[in-house]
Amino acid sequence: MSNTDKLRNMAEEAKGKVKEAAGKATDNDSMRTEGKADQAKAHAKQTGEHVKDAGREALDAVDPDRR
Repeated sequence: MSNTDKLRNMAEEAKGKVKEAAGKATDNDSMRTEGKADQAKAHAKQTGEHVKDAGREALDAVDPDRR
């Protein structure tokens, strides 16, 4: 995972946490739900990036000269 992708995902997750907290503070269920959705989206992206990294590492272990 590139550092840029990692930072974007972390920022999106943080944005979701802020929205969720603001929704709780203002008793706004829609905003709270949107914040949770943003967090889930960021987490899914991070998981996808980890899977890609693991695949690359596995290929490198099998064939280190492939690049």
